Amino acid sequence: MRDRATERRVEALRPAAERFTAWLESDRFTCLGALAALHRDELVVRGYGRLTGEAEVGALHADLTAFVQHRLALGTDPGFHSFAALFTGATVRDEVEFERVLWGLLQALHERDPTRHAYAPDVSSDPGSPSFGYSVAGHPFFVVALHPGASRISRRSPIPTVVFNSHRQFARLKRSGVYQGLRTRIRVREVRLQGSVNPMLAEHGERSEAPQYFGRLQSPRWPCPFRPHGED
Repeated sequence: MRDRATERRVEALRPAAERFTAWLESDRFTCLGALAALHRDELVVRGYGRLTGEAEVGALHADLTAFVQHRLALGTDPGFHSFAALFTGATVRDEVEFERVLWGLLQALHERDPTRHAYAPDVSSDPGSPSFGYSVAGHPFFVVALHPGASRISRRSPIPTVVFNSHRQFARLKRSGVYQGLRTRIRVREVRLQGSVNPMLAEHGERSEAPQYFGRLQSPRWPCPFRPHGED
């Protein structure tokens, strides 16, 4: 049950959340998993201000921790639970700047974890590893960054947004045989929308997923700025 402070935040976010969910349901968005989460009321949408604010980082970390502990704790739900963080006070000049600032946000969230949560054991913390995954509150996530200036049409959210998708849900979908068909349908929609599949996409374990978080075409020598604990 949500407390009054959370209820006030949700109510204040309503206009932005409605714009965001309307975009998800448009023909400009291709991820069927996110649509399933929305239609099943399994998409958690929360609002924040700036991308670089200390208060925003603290609030997002607390919300993601609650999401892990309550929505994802059982680990057996076959649904598509996702967490979307909308940054309604963010101004994004271009795709490169957005990427730089977002890696700073992901690093700041990571810095809040060490005293309370170990890195998720089912993914690597090394951003160069083919087994890399992002971890918050001990849970592995695949991150999807969205903003109005994205080079991929299906990532042009009207509001700068970061979506956290559970790696463990992907693993369950693969074991059940659902994932492969879903992936094919998403790629068909992507080709229909933009004429091509995102060239950065790859299966987990083939190569690091870090360059996929933003969708922008990256050089094979791109140095991921994320630094796990214990590295200089």
